[in-house]
Formats: sequence, C-alpha cells, structure tokens
Amino acid sequence: MTFTFVLVIFLTLPFLTLTATQASLCRTSCGNIPINYPFGIDDGCGSPYYKNLLVCSSLSKLELRTPSGRYPVKSISYSDPHILVTDPFMWNCQDGDDFRATRPFSLDTSTHLSLSSQNDYLFFNCSEQNVIIEPKPVFCERFPERCDSSCDSSSYLCRHLPECALALRTSSCCSYYPKATESLRLMLKYCASYTSVYWRNTGENQPDDQVPEYGIRVDFDIPVTTRCLQCQDTSKGGGMCGFDTSTQNFLCLCDRGNVTTYCKDHSISQHRRNSVIAGTVTGVSVVGAFGVGAGIWYLKKVKAKAPVTCGVQSNENRLF
Repeated sequence: MTFTFVLVIFLTLPFLTLTATQASLCRTSCGNIPINYPFGIDDGCGSPYYKNLLVCSSLSKLELRTPSGRYPVKSISYSDPHILVTDPFMWNCQDGDDFRATRPFSLDTSTHLSLSSQNDYLFFNCSEQNVIIEPKPVFCERFPERCDSSCDSSSYLCRHLPECALALRTSSCCSYYPKATESLRLMLKYCASYTSVYWRNTGENQPDDQVPEYGIRVDFDIPVTTRCLQCQDTSKGGGMCGFDTSTQNFLCLCDRGNVTTYCKDHSISQHRRNSVIAGTVTGVSVVGAFGVGAGIWYLKKVKAKAPVTCGVQSNENRLF
C-alpha cells in the first residue's frame, strides 16, 4: 500500500510541473500599451502570422521589428486595426533646416502588415534634376489615380507643417506617396531627408474629423478562425489564442495547460492528462524523474522476490 501511494505522487509531479498556468505566460501589455490577439510578445502567444514582430524591452518600451530596424510603438488600435510607430531618424520640427542622415522605412511583405493609405510623406531639399517637383492640380486630391507621380510642392502639409511654429526658411518641401520601398529608397537618394505624417481620426464632425500628426501608420489584419473564437468564448473557458512554437499549429492557452479546442473540453483535457503522465518524464522535473526511477527500482526488487510461475500471471504475482 505504501509503495502504491509513493508511486502515484512521483508520477503526478511531472504533470503538475507541465500544467502550471500556461495562459499566464502571455503578457497582455507592455508599458501602457495592451497586447491582444493577434499579437504576442511571448513565444507561442497570439497568431503565428505576427510572431517576433513586437518586442517589449526591459524598460517596458514596445517596438515593432521590421527589415529596416526597430521602431518605437506609440499605440495599437484593435477596433480600427493599426499600429502607430515613430522613426527617430526621420525629420522633425526641431531639426528645422538641419537634415540628418535617415533610412527608408520598410515592411516585410511576407507578413500581414501594410503601410496605411492614411500616411503622407514629405521630402525635403530634393534634386530637381532627378525628381519631378511641381504643384498638383486641385482635382488630384479627389482623383489621385488621374495624376502622375510628381512630388507635390504645394501640398497642404508643406504649407502647414504639423506641430511646427515656423515654416522652413531655405529648404524646399514636397509631398509624395511611395508605392513601394524601392521608390522610397530612390527618393531618399536625391532628397536630403523625409518624414511621415498620418491622419488621425478625431471622431469629430468634418472638417475637423482628421488631424495630421508625425508617425507611421501600419495596418494589420486580424485572422479570425472558429477555433480561436471557441477558445476565447467565456462560456467555454475564456482561453487565449496561441500556437505551437514547433509546428505553428493552433493552441488554446488555458490556466491549466494548452489544448487544441477550448478550455472546458473535458475529454481533451483528460486525454492530455493521461498522455502527459505517461510520456513526459525526461527533462520536465528532476524530482519527478527521480521518483519514477525509484519506483522502477522498487518494482524490480518486488519482482525479484515474486514467486516463479513460468510466465503464468496469478493473483499472487500481479502488481497492478
């Protein structure tokens, strides 16, 4: 009887180690910025489409990682899905007519991120021999597809630089929306610097419904699946959507472990419990491994003292 009690304890310990509050491993904020699905800042959290894109520093500063660098995140909106980032290398009002070396902002096209059409780009001191700089007709604001790709020297933003008390004195300014990273790179080859301005929705009535602010708006998609909706359903346990880091397959992260359906699916939980106890001793718990080893040693000792029955199992030598 004593042996049976000890063995059950030793076999249960590894399971308890594995199932320690998996959902709590996913941080839900970085500083004052909420981190919700589809994003995650911990491995296996959120959607695999966005893994390793957001980084939370030791100072609780959130950054977006792209091929061109890491950029501070100002905010994330999940109702109107977008991320607002800043680029410290871009021109700002404090620079005035002094231009620093900058780099073109780019996104990985294999991700579900895209540059928002609500961005405008201002270029400064461009070479007129290499860049077409001219004012655009008024109708271009309503029908931009009918206009060429010249850099607009009479744009509203150039005439009213956001947050700037004074206009540029000796430098030229024009507005151009690059269609791709390569076009942005070419523009910077012939311009001294650039900056990005996005139009923030204020919720007011027109004409004050949008105001320009410095920064880059990056739009994202929220992949919605039946599995994720079931996982998040509070009546089914209210889990968090995540994924297996080795296979990228969906997982529902629950307080008592990870399942492939939803947290209150008892059949899955029971099946997982049995498989975990049977096959996850190695590398899980030193105490658990020691306990199983001691149990095996005890089994061998008991078996050695059992009566020899030539392979016939009887009630006298049956262990379980």
